[in-house]
Amino acid sequence: MKKALILIVAVVGSFAAQAQTTIGIKAGANYSNLSGDLKDESRFNNKLGFHGGLYANIPVISELFSIQPEFLYSNKGFKYDDQVTTSLFGTETRQEGSANFNYLDVPVMARVKAGGFFFEAGPQLSYLINVNDKTKTYVNGQLEERSTSEKSKEGYSDFEVGYAAGLGFATSGGVSLGLRYNGAFTDLSDDSPARGDFKDARHSVFQLSVGFPLSK
Repeated sequence: MKKALILIVAVVGSFAAQAQTTIGIKAGANYSNLSGDLKDESRFNNKLGFHGGLYANIPVISELFSIQPEFLYSNKGFKYDDQVTTSLFGTETRQEGSANFNYLDVPVMARVKAGGFFFEAGPQLSYLINVNDKTKTYVNGQLEERSTSEKSKEGYSDFEVGYAAGLGFATSGGVSLGLRYNGAFTDLSDDSPARGDFKDARHSVFQLSVGFPLSK
């Protein structure tokens, strides 16, 4: 995974050196949850987060087609629905709170522009920077002690391979508004017993962004 990230940066740098590249900043809101073959999927609700970072738009065919690599800090995750579930033996379990997964996302988007509108899609490589898990589990009304630290990355995959696709509008000055979906091919958990509830779980994120050019 690290070699793949280095390769992406090298390729982007090579293109940028040969083209009239626009450097800019972007930021916006994340609307995230988990997808996949989850155990009791209804427990997980959407959570609001944020993202922000840098982009470089590299023209390939004039204004029509460009490559846009980005380096973004992105807050993903989910929140529990705070409902009580009862087992066959009468044990009541309730989970509350939210889990925050902070990533460095490196999407490399192929962008097609038609007038002021653009359409984009491409691969994304993500690195898990840290975790802030604020969830709590109550069994028969009693708070259950955690088996791992709320900030522990143990049992989670450091790298995530995924994709992104979206659309938006850009002004003649380069200011843009875009809506994008981020999905993942790889699982959130590395199959560690410590994260058994997240076996086959993947991040699912909608992003609404505003972008501003710094150079053109």
